[in-house]
Amino acid sequence: MPHEDVKAVMIKLLICIFSASIIALLLLQLRQQHMELSHQTARMHDQIRSRQAKLWDQQVQIAIYTAPNAIQRTVDAHNLKMAPQQPLPGGKQSWIDVSRPAQGETR
Repeated sequence: MPHEDVKAVMIKLLICIFSASIIALLLLQLRQQHMELSHQTARMHDQIRSRQAKLWDQQVQIAIYTAPNAIQRTVDAHNLKMAPQQPLPGGKQSWIDVSRPAQGETR
């Protein structure tokens, strides 16, 4: 009987070692996946930052080219005779006149 007890204990010990090895391998695989996902996240975050910076630059360029003084220079440079379709509000002299607010407008 003692020989069979030793055999059972050895089988249990082998099962425990085998199970621990499988758990260790699974944990290593999970750690590897975590590292890969962290790398992908960092790369995507950098792409988002790059695209955001490009978008901000484009917005600045649009603001520069659509500023009232830039439009006025373009109209003057091309000698365009533009007239408003409706009378300018508040007796303003030009569509770019911001010296005084029109009636009902507040600053």
